[in-house]
Amino acid sequence: MNNIRKFLLNLIKVRTQIFFPFFLIYIITAAFIAYYLEPDTFGSLLTSFYWVLTTLSTIGFGDYAPVTDAGKIFTICLYISGIGLVSVFIGKVVRSVNHFEKRRVGGKMDYTGKGHIILIGWSNKSKIATEEILQSDKNTETVIISNLEKSPYDHDRVFFVRGDATNQRTLLRANLQKAKGVIIFADHIMQDHYTKKDPLLIDGKTLLVATAITSIEEEMNLSIHVTAEVIEQEHIRLFKHVNVDEFVPTQEMISQAAVSSLFHHGVTRMYTELMSKQYDEGMHEIKRRPEWNTYRDAFIDLLDKGATLIADHNDLKIHKKLSHPIPENAQLFVICDKETLKRINSGT
Repeated sequence: MNNIRKFLLNLIKVRTQIFFPFFLIYIITAAFIAYYLEPDTFGSLLTSFYWVLTTLSTIGFGDYAPVTDAGKIFTICLYISGIGLVSVFIGKVVRSVNHFEKRRVGGKMDYTGKGHIILIGWSNKSKIATEEILQSDKNTETVIISNLEKSPYDHDRVFFVRGDATNQRTLLRANLQKAKGVIIFADHIMQDHYTKKDPLLIDGKTLLVATAITSIEEEMNLSIHVTAEVIEQEHIRLFKHVNVDEFVPTQEMISQAAVSSLFHHGVTRMYTELMSKQYDEGMHEIKRRPEWNTYRDAFIDLLDKGATLIADHNDLKIHKKLSHPIPENAQLFVICDKETLKRINSGT
């Protein structure tokens, strides 16, 4: 009994990569021996393999059973050695699953998907952004890069990569080269400590992350849309040598919205509904239709469909040039509800 106990303890210590092939060979060998000892009972190797599995798993349907003395002795040996092996096998499977889950939650696994959005830095703002992405697109996955010890958001379309985003290796682990876009949030830990002292330190960290992204873009000849949050608008000039496409000047936007709310009550709710996909009515991008030659053509057609054309790229003054032709590279934005957007996109 003591020898069996030592044998099982030694099996538990065997590395998983070695144990699993050994366990498979054990089952196959047992199936061959069972068929060799009682070919009439089992009829085929598949049947003997099936019998070994039901025996070791202690299910024991009883549809097949050894009838010879040799077969019965072999079955006894199978019970003694095999059931212990199954217990070790199950333990190793459970341990492997737990290990996999710990690595996933701990951000130690590389992300291999594509068309995803990378959020760099975790705070309440990035949490809201994550929820906005999940609401906006039912297929797009999100990868969070942070130095937190475990994933800050539990969702089957949210993945976590632990590390420093200024390190190119961390960005590559998040599969940056196949990402749809990147949003860099200001480091909230630095913000808590340094905002009142020197906002340049916080925006400096953002600049380092943007520089690391640019280096990968240049090395791999990529073009990735990058949006960065900056603490002070005047620091945007420091980003002119890195390929950041858009900026969100946090302090200025909050101040401007607060002042506007005093002079125009309810304006902040309007901003929220326009920008958030969680509301039915909002701002959406549409494709240019072949039959639209001028902005007036698009404006009237969209108005008839229940949508209002408001901008081309960042130009909000297209209502003053309705007679102008729409360029091929136009990026048109409208205000409408989701049902109207579906009709516009479907061409009806």
